[in-house]
Amino acid sequence: EFRGRLSDMKTNLSALHQLDWIDEKTRAVFIQLTLYNPSVQLLTAVTLLAEFLPTGGIYTTAHFEPINFYTFTSILQLVCTIFYIFFIIYFMVIEIRLLFELRLKYFHEFWSIIQLGIIGCSLGSIGVYFWRFQETNRISQLFEQTNGYVYINLQLAVYVNDILTFLLGYCCFFSTIKFIQLFRFNRRISLFAETLKYCAKELISFSIMFAIVFISFLSLFYLLFVSKLSSCSSLLNTAQLLFKMTLVKCGASQIVEADAFFGPFCFTLFIFLVVFVCLSLKKLTQSDIQEERDCRMRSQYVDSIDNFSNRIDQLLEAFDRIYVDQQAELSRLKKAGV
Repeated sequence: EFRGRLSDMKTNLSALHQLDWIDEKTRAVFIQLTLYNPSVQLLTAVTLLAEFLPTGGIYTTAHFEPINFYTFTSILQLVCTIFYIFFIIYFMVIEIRLLFELRLKYFHEFWSIIQLGIIGCSLGSIGVYFWRFQETNRISQLFEQTNGYVYINLQLAVYVNDILTFLLGYCCFFSTIKFIQLFRFNRRISLFAETLKYCAKELISFSIMFAIVFISFLSLFYLLFVSKLSSCSSLLNTAQLLFKMTLVKCGASQIVEADAFFGPFCFTLFIFLVVFVCLSLKKLTQSDIQEERDCRMRSQYVDSIDNFSNRIDQLLEAFDRIYVDQQAELSRLKKAGV
């Protein structure tokens, strides 16, 4: 742990260099800093990493995590937060009543799942916020006792802050989808929701098929090019590369340079099966859905001109039945002497 003046830190580094603190057995060196800006009340956790590769090179990364523990900077934010908490409690009461009324049928509704997502993420955010508040008090007390001359580890604070950010992000995601139901009075949004509801089974089946094909290519590209391409160094980077290839926004030059045979072969196979086959099946599915819907519409709303002659025949037959019934009634009255 280095602290004090800059000249003292340089002296300590020179001593470490003389003692061969970094030798051929060293695999990584971590440098962690904690910065504090008193003008904006901002803490920054800095992590510098130098990895010594077996090939003799050094791979360096830097990670900066700014943390602002003061969430409420105005009275308006505090009022909106309190209003949001009461709003969530109100929706919890409504959803609990619906759960007792519908029981298992409650989970068959799509909007029920969205509502549970909003409530769950909101309650989780409230709990994590109090956790972060407790961590803030601990760091503040430690900073006040040491006057900033002791290294303060902010890894737990960064972890809690990331969890809070993820929960707020999912809460915004579910809330945005909820707006589709709230704006269902609009004809276009209502049509969009009905279209999704109508083709839900087809979309789910296509998604499962596409996921299986995509995961197979994800495994193939990752295992073949993990040591040859930086864009395939992890599963996440490989998935990003494949999505770019699906959108035809990634050239084949780097894949061809990685391997003379497997590069062009895998690229061609992916483009053919995913872009041309899978996406074409999606278009065929959409056309089948539209055709079936048109057939239903035509069966319900047939052209009136085509049925005009049939309607006239039905009208004349109705007049004939009325005339025959009247003649039968007159003959019966005459026989009765009326």
